[in-house]
Amino acid sequence: MAFDLAQTLGWVATILFSIMIIPQMIKTFRTKNTEGVSLLLFVIYLIANIIALIYAFMITQPPLIFKYEIAIMTTVFYIAIFYVYSRNVKGKSKK
Repeated sequence: MAFDLAQTLGWVATILFSIMIIPQMIKTFRTKNTEGVSLLLFVIYLIANIIALIYAFMITQPPLIFKYEIAIMTTVFYIAIFYVYSRNVKGKSKK
């Protein structure tokens, strides 16, 4: 099996793109605070990944399909985290 630089780079990029939201998730879990985080960024990122997933299926590219599926899952999860912690902050400020 020959070394395929393009395939290797594709998988490395897939892994990096797939985990890029994780540091923000960890920070939000630790601080329980969403101040300074743009929800709009995550919504746009989610929409872009859904469109890109459709494209990846159309061109039959497994690394891209994997990347966009992971990105969609992590983004949906982060939006849920954002919603929970932003409600906690609003609830505390009303007291």
